[in-house]
Amino acid sequence: MENKEAGTPPPIPSREGRLQPTLLLATLSAAFGSAFQYGYNLSVVNTPHKVFKSFYNETYFERHATFMDGKLMLLLWSCTVSMFPLGGLLGSLLVGLLVDSCGRKGTLLINNIFAIIPAILMGVSKVAKAFELIVFSRVVLGVCAGISYSALPMYLGELAPKNLRGMVGTMTEVFVIVGVFLAQIFSLQAILGNPAGWPVLLALTGVPALLQLLTLPFFPESPRYSLIQKGDEATARQALRRLRGHTDMEAELEDMRAEARAERAEGHLSVLHLCALRSLRWQLLSIIVLMAGQQLSGINAINYYADTIYTSAGVEAAHSQYVTVGSGVVNIVMTITSAVLVERLGRRHLLLAGYGICGSACLVLTVVLLFQSPQGPWRCPDI
Repeated sequence: MENKEAGTPPPIPSREGRLQPTLLLATLSAAFGSAFQYGYNLSVVNTPHKVFKSFYNETYFERHATFMDGKLMLLLWSCTVSMFPLGGLLGSLLVGLLVDSCGRKGTLLINNIFAIIPAILMGVSKVAKAFELIVFSRVVLGVCAGISYSALPMYLGELAPKNLRGMVGTMTEVFVIVGVFLAQIFSLQAILGNPAGWPVLLALTGVPALLQLLTLPFFPESPRYSLIQKGDEATARQALRRLRGHTDMEAELEDMRAEARAERAEGHLSVLHLCALRSLRWQLLSIIVLMAGQQLSGINAINYYADTIYTSAGVEAAHSQYVTVGSGVVNIVMTITSAVLVERLGRRHLLLAGYGICGSACLVLTVVLLFQSPQGPWRCPDI
């Protein structure tokens, strides 16, 4: 009664969203063609690194009638590995402009160029006898990963209803881990991690991109982008109707309109302005700490150098590749488990548990490595 007397319309009840087929298939298409790239190329050069180094050396010998020295080989291989995160940095700087001008779905589709072209170049690098194609392609694949790892969570979060955003959002990490795991499987010496199969191993990164190009155009653009950035309410309504499976969408549209009004009131927010805002300081600090914790956990070193680490720890070279696959299995199990539990336990509890386990593992690993070292501080000098 108070709302009627005051002339304020009653609040529109929101309907809890369900995982409709359109939302499910759009999530699979977007995540497989984008997040998969990041995980696959993060791990694909790990196990067969000796095969790649041999190709580098043979190519160099054909050009100069002499083999590389150790320093040059180390430099080239370091470039092969490190060019991927460098490209990721470049891609992450481009994504803001792309998602606003081309849309979330449009950005993911355009980004496939940065996966298909290097896949072709790496696939022909052996025939062309040019290891430079691999190094260059790693940069371009890094750009692809940087764009997709930023644009994909945005796209999935804006497709999903509020009650499913946690689960749908974890699909980015799920497909990254699936990419890592399949790269570990395909990199086995018995499959493609050998002198004959490595060009196919590297070229396979173009397959998910091609599949995304063939499937993602049939799914809707982000309703939020259509309504706020493009001002096209009819397209936003149509997208929501396909994603939600019902026509009762006024509450969700009103939330988007309120968000658009808040953004216009704030105006353009630069990075420097964001850092200076006292009201967002703790949120920004929390994000930085969480992201830094993830990157400094050592997981990327495992993905890049797991085979070398296990060999130096005493695992036979022939068996280290299978130990690497075993770690990938554990990674997949825990990622899927977190995807199932995120809506039940909440983000905070899972983050605390994850970082707690990670910190404990790092402590144990440090102690084990100290005991493994013959120069440990506990050793008494020989008498």
